[in-house]
Amino acid sequence: MNKHELLMQALGGLLLAMLAGTTAFAFPHSDGSTFISATDARIVYMGRVSHRIPDAVTFTYPGVSIFADFEGTSLRMQAKPGSGDFMVEIDDQLPYRISFTGQDSILTLAESLPQGIHRARLMYILEGYELKPVFRGFYVDEGCTLAEAPVLPERRIEFIGNSITCGYGVESNDKSDPFTYRTENHFYTYAARTAHALNAQHHAIARSGIGVYRNYGAPVSGSKDCMPAMYGQVMFTDSTELWDHSRYTPDVVCLNLGTNDTSENKYDVALMEDAYRRFVAHLRDIYPQAKIVLLTGPMMNGRALEDVKRVLDTVAAERRLVGDVEVYRFDLSPQTGDLGYGANWHPSMRQQQKTANELTAYLKGLMKW
Repeated sequence: MNKHELLMQALGGLLLAMLAGTTAFAFPHSDGSTFISATDARIVYMGRVSHRIPDAVTFTYPGVSIFADFEGTSLRMQAKPGSGDFMVEIDDQLPYRISFTGQDSILTLAESLPQGIHRARLMYILEGYELKPVFRGFYVDEGCTLAEAPVLPERRIEFIGNSITCGYGVESNDKSDPFTYRTENHFYTYAARTAHALNAQHHAIARSGIGVYRNYGAPVSGSKDCMPAMYGQVMFTDSTELWDHSRYTPDVVCLNLGTNDTSENKYDVALMEDAYRRFVAHLRDIYPQAKIVLLTGPMMNGRALEDVKRVLDTVAAERRLVGDVEVYRFDLSPQTGDLGYGANWHPSMRQQQKTANELTAYLKGLMKW
């Protein structure tokens, strides 16, 4: 097929798509493969995503996932160079990590598969507010296409957190290592593993260093860009596009903050308590039926941990006094080093799994799952 014939076939496909009332379409590539746009209705997303860029999907939060079932023997993915890292799962094969560096725009996800329908899941595993990843679509074999859109689990969890929820340093085995994207991986966090164990969707609204009233190293008086200020945004640091909460209604919200609020032992308990009180009330306004679980994280200990526990106990008790009996408390075990540490004293992969085991058991009982 020459270039003119390829162009005419592409234009024909576009015309059919327009007549069908959809903006998604597939067209042949010069190597014979078929490109399918990120906006195709047969591609399903989990997490906060933006459609502002035509024929593309953008996101910044870790854990955003892309699901598609495809025909043929191979699959390639197109994204903006420098978008960062994803974990890839094809059928029941072992998951693996890919990276879109500044030189990469198309990466091969699978080759030499048996003919038939295959499942693909990609999870963005970094904090993308600096990298600003853009997913543009998939390439499948010539003459092949996507199958019907996958159906996601009915159960839904939302995790609101900090670096622990992001997966900061989880792929490091040295507590003296600094932060790098190379060792961050949300796939191995308690959040992702808990959701997987419970067969649930999950959204992670998280950023390293963030608090409910005070970010890491900030003045005792607090931070303007803490979690309550950022929570309503589709993409972190972009206040121009707000998330429509009706697009994802969780059955349970797990709120895991406080570690950065108490950082360096410089904090105001009253300000932290007030911020928690107002944020929980805001979450209840957004999700009238959801259970809300207030967690303490594994990196806190000593006076800071006790102060955060008292704050959370107080806020939960106050909610019950006003008739909100669906706010709960659960304390995750503090790390001791017995399971090692990740980068910069963050939870190791084994510690994240222990945390996931604890939270999975708790939520299974709470939710009757």
